[in-house]
Amino acid sequence: MTEQTTPTLKVELDLTDADLDFFRERLEQSRASLGTTDESRIMAGVSDMMDKALASNPPEFVKARIRQLGPLLGMLEDEDWKLEGDDRKNVIDALAYFADPEDLIPDATPVLGYVDDAIMIDLVAASLSAELEAYADFVAHREELKAEPAADLPSLEEARNVMQSRMRRRRLRSKAGAKWPHTTRIRHYF
Repeated sequence: MTEQTTPTLKVELDLTDADLDFFRERLEQSRASLGTTDESRIMAGVSDMMDKALASNPPEFVKARIRQLGPLLGMLEDEDWKLEGDDRKNVIDALAYFADPEDLIPDATPVLGYVDDAIMIDLVAASLSAELEAYADFVAHREELKAEPAADLPSLEEARNVMQSRMRRRRLRSKAGAKWPHTTRIRHYF
């Protein structure tokens, strides 16, 4: 008896610069539409969207991307990381899109409701790659300090200062001449 395989469908999106501009404008519109909404409401909206998205049992590629929002929320909530000023505003502004259940494709739309979010998460993660990398390194350093408290390692404060400084330098370099510091080819398989 031969084993049957489930057929897969490959969907590949090639986003042009005009497409990327469209998504960037949607990000800006989302933040503007929230006006003076405080960041705690944005963060709560994103957390709610994540819970609902994962509970709706979306395709695996959507789940994987939805989970990428966790570190963005984490860096805002982490009292040791102390993300402040423009650094904090950049992350909050990027998350605003996900706090709106009536985004490009309303989240309640069966099957497709979170596909736009998955695409936008890829774009946001790429644009905030310096922040995500620095925060991941910081969390790893903190865990190393906990595991080996007597080790000759930089303090948490020293590590945070170095990693946030590196984050800012990398962000500036990535923004030099590019609206989205990544390839315009985004692939989703489901």
